[in-house]
Amino acid sequence: MTGEPSPRFTFVQRLMLAVIPPVVTALLWLVSRTWRFEVIAEEGVVPTVYGERSPSNIYCFWHQCVFPCTVYFRHSHAVILISKSFDGELITRTLRMWGFDAVRGSSSRSAREGLLGLAQVLETGRTAIFTADGPRGPIYQTKMGPIKLAQMSGRPIGSFYLLPRRAWILNSWDRFLIPKPFTRICVSWARWTHVSPDLDPEGFEPKRRELNVALESARLRALAHFGMDVQ
Repeated sequence: MTGEPSPRFTFVQRLMLAVIPPVVTALLWLVSRTWRFEVIAEEGVVPTVYGERSPSNIYCFWHQCVFPCTVYFRHSHAVILISKSFDGELITRTLRMWGFDAVRGSSSRSAREGLLGLAQVLETGRTAIFTADGPRGPIYQTKMGPIKLAQMSGRPIGSFYLLPRRAWILNSWDRFLIPKPFTRICVSWARWTHVSPDLDPEGFEPKRRELNVALESARLRALAHFGMDVQ
């Protein structure tokens, strides 16, 4: 895909790239067989159903729920914007084992290159996905990239969140979630965010805030679904 990196990795990094993605994939596949997904959506929102190929739109979710999203959307053939870092290379190789592809870039580096790559993806009829607060946060604060891509492409932005009822929570900036075996996972969909191709520069920040509200709405509705406290 557009923006594919050609970094020079150390021997240890190359070894990690060879070993970690297949091991993580095998463990995730095994544990995910015990998960049960429960879909909820705001009134008027039609969710993408598990196992279906996603339409050619833009989708966003918070970085902490990458693992359950990988499983739930594995048949979507989606393309994800991922940073050119070593961590990004690990994620890319793992996601490709689940049927995803990647455009390399980030909200801070190679941003334009990444957005142009995703715009090309949309033109081919595939889905583009952002981890809206990635790759380094702050948590629950979307970057401007999805808004810019929506203006460039004329596609709407869908917002969703996947919440495990029981999970291990890592001590990381995003409070990364690892769903426990046999847990229920709420797939919460919020309203679409529409961005006009004629949006002027003053309108970008209000649209970013609108998308942020939609993403947080999906998360809060998932917490309410399980009767969990706001985190």
